[in-house]
Amino acid sequence: MPEMRTSVRDGGRAIGGIAGYPLARLYEEVAFIAYHFHWSYEEIIDMEHRERQRWVDEISKINRNLSGEKQRSILDV
Repeated sequence: MPEMRTSVRDGGRAIGGIAGYPLARLYEEVAFIAYHFHWSYEEIIDMEHRERQRWVDEISKINRNLSGEKQRSILDV
């Protein structure tokens, strides 16, 4: 059996999904989703990176539609 990290082998929870993902960006995504959908930190942080990005995009679309303005996603740099 290949070697596994102890936390994974013992059923521990792994956070995130991309090594080296900027911590500031992660906080920004979590805050953005929590603010708009009122989901808990645990619900949001347990999501895969791509799923969090998808929710950020969907919330941004909702905001654009409600405001009638061309707004950018927080993921746009």
